[in-house]
Amino acid sequence: MALEEDFAAAQTRVRSLSRTPDASELLELYALYKQGSSGDVQGSRPGMLDFKGRAKYDAWAAKKGTARDAAQRAYVELVGKLTSKYG
Repeated sequence: MALEEDFAAAQTRVRSLSRTPDASELLELYALYKQGSSGDVQGSRPGMLDFKGRAKYDAWAAKKGTARDAAQRAYVELVGKLTSKYG
């Protein structure tokens, strides 16, 4: 259960960053979080005019097939890098 605890702790740490990460980092965080918590992408792709929803869906869909544990580990590592970068 250590990975689950690290994943939960990383979710808390990412909210306390002093600056907002850039858009690509936010999409990577979102995709890894969703893959690590919900598994493969679900639902249909948002329409062309929903730019934000479509980008989030596409980022998550890119992680399709990634094991939940691997996604959680990658999320924890990314939060560690962002914590170093943004404090």
